[in-house]
Parts: sequence; structure tokens; C-alpha cells
Amino acid sequence: MNIPRPSDQKTHSHTEILYHTLLEVSRVLNFQQDIENLLKAIAGHIKQIVSWERVGITLYHSDIDAFLFYALETSMPIVRLKCNAVIPRKGSALGWVYANKRMHVRPYIQKDPMFLEDRYYQEEGLGRMINLPLMVGEHCLGSLNIGSIESGDPDPEDVEFLEQVAKQIASAVDHVRANDEIRRLRNQLTRENASLLEEIKISHDFGAMVGKSQKIRVILDLARAVAPTNSSVLITGETGTGKELLARFIHELSPRNDKPFIRVNCASLPSGLVESELFGHEKGAFTGAEQPRPGKFELANGGTFFLDEIGEMPLEAQAKLLRVLQDGIIERVGSVQSLEVDVRIIAATNAELTKAMEEGRFRSDLFYRLHVFPIEVPPLRERPQDIPLLVRHFIEKNRVEFKRPCQDIDESSLQKLVDYHWPGNIRELENIIERAMILSHSVLLTIDDSFFPCHSSREVDVSTAKLKDLEKLRIEQTLEICEWRIDGPLGAAKQLGLNPSTLRSRLKKLGIKRVR
Repeated sequence: MNIPRPSDQKTHSHTEILYHTLLEVSRVLNFQQDIENLLKAIAGHIKQIVSWERVGITLYHSDIDAFLFYALETSMPIVRLKCNAVIPRKGSALGWVYANKRMHVRPYIQKDPMFLEDRYYQEEGLGRMINLPLMVGEHCLGSLNIGSIESGDPDPEDVEFLEQVAKQIASAVDHVRANDEIRRLRNQLTRENASLLEEIKISHDFGAMVGKSQKIRVILDLARAVAPTNSSVLITGETGTGKELLARFIHELSPRNDKPFIRVNCASLPSGLVESELFGHEKGAFTGAEQPRPGKFELANGGTFFLDEIGEMPLEAQAKLLRVLQDGIIERVGSVQSLEVDVRIIAATNAELTKAMEEGRFRSDLFYRLHVFPIEVPPLRERPQDIPLLVRHFIEKNRVEFKRPCQDIDESSLQKLVDYHWPGNIRELENIIERAMILSHSVLLTIDDSFFPCHSSREVDVSTAKLKDLEKLRIEQTLEICEWRIDGPLGAAKQLGLNPSTLRSRLKKLGIKRVR
């Protein structure tokens, strides 16, 4: 009969404790949702087996080639390496463990420091440090770090226990990070869908692109030329001319049309939160930042980012925008990590950016980055021949929405619209048609002078406008209406009361050419 010796009983008891502790660690880790609470939940269990005064979890970040402390539990009065502390890979024990994928023990840190972080552990008063890799398959996520006041080599059985714990932690950390990524992608998708729905609701109307005038054809040709590229586009023009719709038109013609079109009005960004809105923020970056949030640039990744009223962007944000244009890199507020984004920038303004540069309100280097492909959208008063087309476009759009019987507009009302000077451009025209449609219950839409804020038709100041320019404008408008036909009863010469040869001479003299 074999009677167990006292030492055998002790070993058997210790082994049982190790086994049950590992089971408890495994059970507890299954319920953790973040890395910090994960460590808190098992730190006490580890202490039942291995005495420690400092235990931490670090994870590697390739973008900065360094490790970050994600969780830390310590009873030391002095703490040099705290949560969020950054440890470079090169020259550190963490880097050694990461490269070799195996444990490293330094039994006498006070006498024999070996790595760059050891001097901090010396100042904290630690005597021994054990670093264990957090392995998922062949990939090392980071390390589990156990520091003790006592010195000397640890018990081999305790080391084996720590290696098993490190495996459990690595699996739990991988699970937490996967869940975090799923939540991040879900939140991003939710915001992206909301943003896209808003864009479709507000912007997916190409009314501003309706027209057959020479000037609108030039604009559309420019848009078609630049759309397939990744070049930045700067759209200028008066308020209400359709700059945003032109940006959407360029996006829809580009290879990015299956990716997001994200728009931001720089003038409406909340004061003090401009960078957060554009570049995102991390949890705790500022008061009220309870959760990490991606910025508009992240939402636009792979697609087009439209910056309306770019001249109103604060100088600090302009500097960060310049970096995005130069390097394709953003940083969330409160983060040390850089994120790569692939966005196509289209900016718009109704302000004079050259004047803003002279006054120091707009960076010249940013202007030249944006001014790669400028497009100026003409005001509606310079393309009156497009007004009938736009009117009928808006009638059709509102007829369905308002369930009105209106099919067309009477000639006198249309003439009023053609003669009006349109200070609010296409937006004002759309508003007037919408208001008239709401009040109309007949087949023909009627508009009287009360619909116009100024009660006046287009006014031309002959004292300041050159007669030559007026003549040129009149000939161009007539040619557009006649589809550039000069001869015949339906030709422009007949409409202008000129001989066809005389008209051709005038075209040459005034430099009027048809742009196809």
C-alpha cells in the first residue's frame, strides 16, 4: 500500500488550486466586454497563485510601432507607467516578447536592468518582471506583464500557470476587439446610412443640371472631364446656383459612385467642435465625449467629401484638412493613432477666397491644393434660355408630390420668370414654383407679380454695362434658343432682324463661338 508523503499531498493540493483557478479565470473572462474590466476581473485570481504588485496588459499598434497599456492594476505607491503609456517596440522587453513570441523573465531588475522600461520599474520599486506574449494562433497581440517586489526566479509551476492564463487572456482580448470592431462598423454603417438617406432626400435632384444653354453645357463638359479622376475640385458661384448638385453630379459620374457622398456645410459646424465633426474623437477626448465617434472623413472613406462654404472653415481645421489632402491621414481628437482615409475632396464657396487669403482668413497653401480644377457656376440671369426647362422640371417634380393637376405654365407667367433678375438663382426659382403649385388647382400654372420679392424684372444698368456686352449677350441668347441655326425662317438672323451674312460678321467681331 502506497501512502502519500506530505510533500506529495502538498503538490497535489497546489495542483488542484492551479486547476480550479484556471477554470475560474476562464469562466470569468467569458463575460467581459472590455479589456480594462477583463483584467480587474481576474487580477485577484492570479494573485492566489502568483504574488504581484503590478499586473498589466499591453497591445501592439503597428501604425506607431509601439505598445499601449490598456489595463493596469497596481498596489505600488509610485507608478511610472500608467494606462495609455506608450512603450516603443525597439529596445523594450515588450518588443523582445513580441518578436520572439515567448516569455521573458527578469528576476533581478534592481541589480540587472536589461530593457528601456526597466528603469521605470526600478523607480516603482519592483524586483522582478515577467512578460508573457498574448498569442492568437501565430499572431502576437501584445503581452501580459506581472511585476513583483520580491526578486528571484519564479516557481516553474507558477510560470506554467501564467502561460495558461496568458492564452486565456489573449483569446478574450481577441474576442473583445472583434466585438468592438463589429460595434464600430455597425455604428459607422448606421451613421453612413442616415447620412446617405439625408443626402438622397436633400440632394438627389439634378434640377440645377437641367438646361441646354452654352454656359451649362460648358459646366457639364468640365464635370464629365474631371469626374473619372481623383483631382480636387473647387466650385464657385453665387448662392443658389446649384454648386452642391454639381458636386453630386461629379460624384455620380466618378468611379466612387457606389461609395458615400458626404457633405458638410463649414459655416454650420458647431463652434469648438469643428475638428471632432470632421475628424472624429475618442472616448473622453472632451467633456461629453462618452463614446468614440468617427468623423465625416471616416464616413466618406472611399467616396467623395463635399465641403460647402469652405471659406468659413476655421484656420486650425484648415491645417488638418491640408494634411488630409497631402498625406491622406487623419487623427481623431484625443487619439495618438493616425488613420488613413481615401477621399475625393470637392469644395464650394460663394466667397472670394483670394480676398480671404489676403486678410489671413484662409490658408494660401490650402487654396492651391483645392484649386486644382476650378469650375464657376453661372448665375441664372446669365442663362435665361434654361428657365423654361427648369420651370417645367420643377412643375413635374411638384405635380407628383403635391398631387396637383397642373401640366404646364401659361405663356405670360413664363415670360415674367424669364424677365426676372433672380438674385436667389435656381433656389429662388424652385421656391416660387413650389409656392405657386401649392396654391394652384388648374391645369396651367399662373404666377403674378406678388410671387416676386422685388416686383421687378431683370434690370440692366446701361450706364455701367458696355453696349458691346449687351449685344453679345442678346445674340448668344437668340442663338441658343434657335439651337445655333443662323439661316432660314427659324434661324437667329431672322429673330434678330439681321441678314445672315451680317450676323456671321458680328459673331466673328464679338468672338462668339459655339462650344460643343
